[in-house]
Amino acid sequence: MDIKLDPSRDDLPLMANTSHILVKHYVLDLDVDFESQIIEGTIVLFFESGNKFKKQSSSTEETYPSESNEACKFRTPEPCHIPVTNTRTVSSKMGYNDFVIRGKGEKDTSGKDGNHDNQEQASGISSSKYCCDTGDHGSEDFLLVLDCCDLSVLKVEEVDVAAVPGIENFTRSPKLRNQIVRELVALPADRWREQLDYYARCSQAPGCGELLFDIDTWSLQIRKTGAQTATDFPHAIRIRYTTKPQGRSVTWTSDQSGRPCVYTMGSPINNRALFPCQEPPVAMSTWQATVRAAASFVVLMSGENSAKPTQLREGYSSWHYYVTMPMPASTFTIAVGSWTETKPEICSSNDLVTERSFSPFEADFRYVGVCGHMEYPCRFQNASATTQEIIPHRVFAPVCLKGACQETLLPLIPPCLSAAHSVLGTHPFSRLDVLIVPANFPSLGMASPHLVFLSQSTLTGMSQLCGTRLCHEIAHAWFGLAIGARDWTEEWLSEGFATHLEDVFWAKAQQLAPDEAQEQQELRACLRWRRLQDEVRNSPEDMQVLRPNKEKTGHVSDSGSSVIKHGLNPEKVFMQVHYLKGYFLLRFLAKRLGDDTYFSFLRKFVHTFHGQLILSQDFLQMLLESIPEERRRTSQDTNTAIFVEATKCIFSFGGLLSFHPLPNKVMEFIWMAPSPLALGDLDFIIANIFCGPTKRLLL
Repeated sequence: MDIKLDPSRDDLPLMANTSHILVKHYVLDLDVDFESQIIEGTIVLFFESGNKFKKQSSSTEETYPSESNEACKFRTPEPCHIPVTNTRTVSSKMGYNDFVIRGKGEKDTSGKDGNHDNQEQASGISSSKYCCDTGDHGSEDFLLVLDCCDLSVLKVEEVDVAAVPGIENFTRSPKLRNQIVRELVALPADRWREQLDYYARCSQAPGCGELLFDIDTWSLQIRKTGAQTATDFPHAIRIRYTTKPQGRSVTWTSDQSGRPCVYTMGSPINNRALFPCQEPPVAMSTWQATVRAAASFVVLMSGENSAKPTQLREGYSSWHYYVTMPMPASTFTIAVGSWTETKPEICSSNDLVTERSFSPFEADFRYVGVCGHMEYPCRFQNASATTQEIIPHRVFAPVCLKGACQETLLPLIPPCLSAAHSVLGTHPFSRLDVLIVPANFPSLGMASPHLVFLSQSTLTGMSQLCGTRLCHEIAHAWFGLAIGARDWTEEWLSEGFATHLEDVFWAKAQQLAPDEAQEQQELRACLRWRRLQDEVRNSPEDMQVLRPNKEKTGHVSDSGSSVIKHGLNPEKVFMQVHYLKGYFLLRFLAKRLGDDTYFSFLRKFVHTFHGQLILSQDFLQMLLESIPEERRRTSQDTNTAIFVEATKCIFSFGGLLSFHPLPNKVMEFIWMAPSPLALGDLDFIIANIFCGPTKRLLL
C-alpha cells in the first residue's frame, strides 16, 4: 500500500482498512503513571470481517494508489518487557473480578429506566511500501491497518479465545477461535451482559502466537503469515503498548488546585495517540476499560455505569467502565485526577433541582416501528427511558471549585436536561457526568458519551454562560453522538444543531415567556452574525464551506481509508463556520416552518436516525419529504430551479435573511418549489450548496 499525501494540504489521514475488517469491541486494561506521564497496558480488539460498508464511488484513486508489489518489510518485535513501577504491582486480571458468567435463568438486573446497574465494578505519511494484500483476495498475506500515532507498540499477538474456561458451553465450535469471536460479536442485544462477561474473559486468555507488525507516522500495520484474507486473519488480537508524554490525544497537566491530572480531547487527531484503533466513523464499536491509578485519583470515562473504585493493594484503585451502544472510537474519553464530587444540598421541593414543569411541544414522542440502527440495548425502545426527563448525573471538579459548582452548575443540570427532553424526547444516554477541566482546556466545553467537559470559565458571573454552554453540550447527546456524521468534514450536522438547540433548551430551562425568549434569541443571533461576518472576511475561502470535500463527501478508498480535509490545519480550531452557518440555516427553517412543525420534524428525524451515521443528504431529503403540503405552494412562475438557487443562498450565506434580508427576491420563493422534488434535483443541491464561498455574498 503506497499512500502519499501532500503535507501542505493539512489533511488528517484515516488509514484503517475498514472496508475489509471492522473492530466490533475494544477491551482496554491500562495503568496511569503520573511520574512518567504515560498510560500503558494492553488493548484487545475483537473483529468482524466482511465489507459491509461498500464505498459509493472509486473517485479517490488519485489520493490512494494501488498496493505496491515491492517486498514487505515487517519486524518481529523484541521480547516484551515493561518496567515495573509502583502502579504496575497489581495483576492486570484484577480489573475484571466484577464480571461473572451467569447461568441460565438468572435475572438481568438492568434498570427499568434503561440504566444498566452500577454494581459491577507528524503532518505527512511515509512512503513505506508493502506487498501485503489489504483486501479479501490475493496470494499475499492480509494486512490489518490501524490508525496509530505517538505510541510505542511493544508486542502484538493473537489471543487464544478457545482457551477460555467454559467457552465450550457458549459456542458451537469451541476449537475454532475466529468462529468463537464471530458468535460473540453477533450476540443479540438482550444478552449484552453475557457478551461483556465473555469479552472480559476472552481478553484475559493467553496469547497463541506473536504477529508481525510495523509502525509509521500515522498507522500500525499487522499481519499473520499465511493469513491471506480478512476472514483468515485472527479475529481477536492483543496489543501491548505505551503512550508518549507528547502524544497529541492525551493532555498531562495540573488542575486548579495544583494536583496532577490527565485528560483526553481526541483533538486534533482523535484517539489514535491513546490506543491503536480504527478512526473512520463507520467503525462503530463498543468498549470496556479497566483503568488503574493511585487511590487518591478519580477516573471518569465515557461509560454507561457510574463506576466506583475497587481498592487494590499498595494504595492503588481500579475503575471499570463499559458501553453497549456502538459508536466511533473517537468518542472514547477519559479523565484522571483528584476530582471531588459536588453533591446537591438538601433542598425544598420548590428548588430547580426537583422542578419538572416542562411540557413537550405538541407532538407524541412515541413512534411505531423498529429502530434502523444495528442492534444494541436502545433507550428509544424502552418505555421508562422515554419518559425519563432527568437522567442520573454527577458533577466533578478540583476541590477549589467545589463551591462554584455547588452554586452555579449543579442547580442548572436538572432544568437543562428536562428542557432538552421536552424538545427532543428520549435521552440517548442513561446517565451524565460533568467535569470542570483544568485551565488549559482550549474550549468552553466538549461532549462525549456519558461525560461532558466544561471550562472553568463557565462558572464565572451569572448563570447565562454556564447554562447556555451546558445546553450546547447536552444537545450533542442527540446531534454528534447518537447521530453522527459519516464524513467528519460535515461538522455542521453536529455543531450547527447544537448551537441552534442551545438557545431553544436554555429558553425553556429559564421558563421564559415567548416574547422574552424571542428577544434573547434575536440578540444572540445578532452577535453570531457579527462573528460570522468577521470570520469570513478574515479567513481563506476554502475554509468557509460546510462541505469541503464537495462531491466526494463520504467517499473512501477501496480499503476504507480516507482523509479529513483541513484536519491538521492550525487555523481550523479557531473557525466557527460550521457552528454559525449551520445555526443560521436551522434558525431560518424553524422560522419558515413554525416551531410545532419544525420540532415535530426534528423529533421524527432523531427517532429515525439515532444510532446511525448520516450525510447532509439524509437530513435534507427527510426535510423535503416532511414539509406540509400547504407549505409547498406551486406556481407557474416558480420551479425547482428557484428552490435550488434559494437553498444555495441559505447554505452559502448562512440563512440570515430573517433579520438581515438579501435584496435577491429569490429567497421569497423558497417554499414554492413543486412537489415532490426529484431525487436528481436533491443531488444537484447537495453538490453545490455547501461549496460556494461566503465572502462574495456578504453585504
